[in-house]
Amino acid sequence: MLEYFLGSYLVAIGGIIGAYFWGEHVHPGSGLSSIFIVLVLAVLETSLSFDNAVVNAMKLEKMSHVWRHRFLTWGIIIAVFGMRFLFPVLVVSIFAHLDLITVTKIAISNAQLYASYLQATHAPIVTFGGMFLIMLFLNYFFNHKKEVHWIKPIEAPLAHLDHVRGIEIIISLLALSVTQYYIQGDKLSVIMSGIAGIITYLAIDGVAHYLEKREQIRNAQNVAGAVKCAGLISFIYLELIDASFSLDGVLGAFALSSDVVIITMGLAIGAMFVRSLTILLVEKKTLAKFLYLEHGAHWAIGALAIIMLVTTVKEVPEVVTGGIGLFFILAALVSSIRHNKKLKEQENADN
Repeated sequence: MLEYFLGSYLVAIGGIIGAYFWGEHVHPGSGLSSIFIVLVLAVLETSLSFDNAVVNAMKLEKMSHVWRHRFLTWGIIIAVFGMRFLFPVLVVSIFAHLDLITVTKIAISNAQLYASYLQATHAPIVTFGGMFLIMLFLNYFFNHKKEVHWIKPIEAPLAHLDHVRGIEIIISLLALSVTQYYIQGDKLSVIMSGIAGIITYLAIDGVAHYLEKREQIRNAQNVAGAVKCAGLISFIYLELIDASFSLDGVLGAFALSSDVVIITMGLAIGAMFVRSLTILLVEKKTLAKFLYLEHGAHWAIGALAIIMLVTTVKEVPEVVTGGIGLFFILAALVSSIRHNKKLKEQENADN
């Protein structure tokens, strides 16, 4: 186990040390309280992102060892500084009509003002992530080739809906229409963000499917090129999934601290542990051992997507969001264990 989480422990130690000195730098005497906040954020990020780890593991199983390593190294840099710091800064810059340098300075030197800007852009941010996750959820269950069903009375009929072309887009746009109806402020930004989330998913998923077909070409040179591109697209796909999962968490983190540096450190530790857990699931072939774990993760994704859209008009506690996701994961795990037990009993009976 240590080999999978060694990097995470090192990041945690570095984050704790950094939190202490940053806290002392900003407010002398607040070093220990800064460490406490970082640890709380790290635990929350890790515990609430198990469904993210399962979905990531599904994609990583099809990737080469090289791209798995890049996901754990390059990916953590993008996830922490790109998705949890630069992305919110970019969003604030767009909607507040300020340049990136100014917003970055505000984020570091005036945490309260930055938090207010970020809160003002909450609706379009979570709408983008919510629509991306809804497309991911629907695309998984709307698949007539899917033979394994966890909640069969629901999943079996859903599997045949993919015969209706564009059904995922229709349902997603309907969800977006309902969401914007209840928005009191700038509805246009919410609509544009939601459409951007749908288009982003379609673009990444479409390219991924194209490259998967290229990999089937017998010519060795073409296959090598296709595999290399497929690895890159899958890497980008994973980062977008991670970003969508993290958007609500980034915004919710401001309930514990308004210091963006402390928040980034805490979420960085959590993100690193999630990635280590993802690699563990892949290397130990956990998804193959527990048949319904993928299903539970995608039901959790669907629930998270709906909650993110709800938060555009009403605050939802993080404990509720995480609790629902954890419920689906644990329920799927229990069902998988029971399934394995029945198979074993049947094998013993046959022998």
